[in-house]
Amino acid sequence: MIGDVVIRCEGLSRSYGSGENEVHALVDADLEVRSGELVVLRGPSGSGKTTLLNLLGGLDTPSSGHVWLGDREVTGASEAELIEMRRSELGYIFQTFALLPVLSAAENVELPMRILDVDAAERDTRVAGLLEIVGLADHANQRPNELSGGQQQRLGIARSLANDPRLLIADEPTGQLDSVNAEAMMSLIAALVHQRGVAAIVSTHDPKMAAHADRIIEIHDGRVGRRRGRHASDAEPDTSPVRIIRGGTPAPAPTSPAPAPTPEPRPEE
Repeated sequence: MIGDVVIRCEGLSRSYGSGENEVHALVDADLEVRSGELVVLRGPSGSGKTTLLNLLGGLDTPSSGHVWLGDREVTGASEAELIEMRRSELGYIFQTFALLPVLSAAENVELPMRILDVDAAERDTRVAGLLEIVGLADHANQRPNELSGGQQQRLGIARSLANDPRLLIADEPTGQLDSVNAEAMMSLIAALVHQRGVAAIVSTHDPKMAAHADRIIEIHDGRVGRRRGRHASDAEPDTSPVRIIRGGTPAPAPTSPAPAPTPEPRPEE
């Protein structure tokens, strides 16, 4: 069930360089993601997907605009506050898995809990439960290089949930996977979002992956769809070519009625 707004931004922009060399990576973005909602950010490479996710996650500072996580403004937070927020309220799923090769599967999942000084007994319980959820209970003692690409990404998902975050941020999480594992990964992310009530925003350029979304936001040349209401059902499309698609499937384009057939001439008598 989709609930309250977890993350939102208004007028978010990010530029690099200056003068003739200035590049506008993101331009005046407005969006929000609610608990229990999987939002897919779809666009080609270089469209601004990663820039937007980095700004939402407090990994970069906007040139203008604001980001709120719940009632707290991310853009006004100190570095210490951002570190605490990333540790306890955000979960990241990386395209390249970003697992520590010297640690076992269980230890990779446990690490974020250790950083927050979670009790050892609770850590063991949580790790076992998360590995079970992603189907890796029998691989707890294996290191990442002993796992397949699909297993490594499932391990990355388990680690992202270690501290029960409010928001999952995933940048091209299926980019290193074949089509079968990519489909399984998006199904798993969608199921976890809906079962645990976590908000999630996932970037992809693969239209097949967007089928799992509760809502799709397209981004082109740093411009994303605009919203006129507070909920997904109130979303309005921006001017072409940017649009927001509801329910994961774009509506078919209207077609002109076919012209009436020309009657064949009657033979002369």
